[in-house]
Amino acid sequence: MKTKTKLSIISALIVLPLVFFTLIWLAGTVLSHSVNRTIGALPPDLKGRNVSFPSASGATIHGWLVEGQAGKGVILLMHGVRDSRLSMLDRARFLSAAGYSVLLFDFQAHGASKGEQITFGYLESRDVQAAVQFVRETLPGEKIGIIGVSLGGAATLLAEPKIEANAIAIEMVYPTIRQAIDNRLRHYLSGLGGLLTPLFIAQLKPRLGIAPEVLQPINKVGSLTMPKLFIAAAEDKHTPLAESQDLFNAAQEPKELWVVNGAAHVNLHRFAKQEYERRVLSFFAQTLR
Repeated sequence: MKTKTKLSIISALIVLPLVFFTLIWLAGTVLSHSVNRTIGALPPDLKGRNVSFPSASGATIHGWLVEGQAGKGVILLMHGVRDSRLSMLDRARFLSAAGYSVLLFDFQAHGASKGEQITFGYLESRDVQAAVQFVRETLPGEKIGIIGVSLGGAATLLAEPKIEANAIAIEMVYPTIRQAIDNRLRHYLSGLGGLLTPLFIAQLKPRLGIAPEVLQPINKVGSLTMPKLFIAAAEDKHTPLAESQDLFNAAQEPKELWVVNGAAHVNLHRFAKQEYERRVLSFFAQTLR
């Protein structure tokens, strides 16, 4: 009887950790798995066309190009993680109405752009470079603005060589991937989440081939010389306001910070539509003249 008890204890000591680490690995698989979906046609109120272009991420990037007034400028709209260009349609509408050309596209492993895994800004930064090159060739001479939401903003800041745009607006961007993971785990799992952070960080290299030090937008933002508009949500638990302020402080002038009071990690255009449009249009009117 004692022998059976000992064997049971030993088995439990072996099996339970294996089950635990397997579950953590599977959670990482779910979080980084591609999120392709059918996008459908461009809504008829936006007069544009389907476009595609190759990216050094290995994917063919699919999107929509809505051409505006010649000489007004072109705005690249880049969505957040596990989302698609569909989430940027309302932004495209008010920018198009103001005369800007607009490019909406799906990052690799998102929407209609194939890819094996989400890389939280690493491969996606190559998609940003490809999008900039595409609009330079398609709309030569137009000044380029960018709106990058969360993942879209991180990918913009992480791009190497640095992005050659005339103005960028970034929303709710994590300073480091370690902080991004820790914030989300603590938000959903409270104190236990903080204990799990190292186990998720440790998956980056074997799963994605990326060291966590590579995914640190705060170390890249200081090299960007174009005008920058940082948009933060006051009640954001995924990217707390203090972290957005750290990112802003690390940037060089010209720069400005708008804190959206009462907002969490949500669609900030939808949350504060009139003020969002007023501020963004004013920003691009000044920087893309």
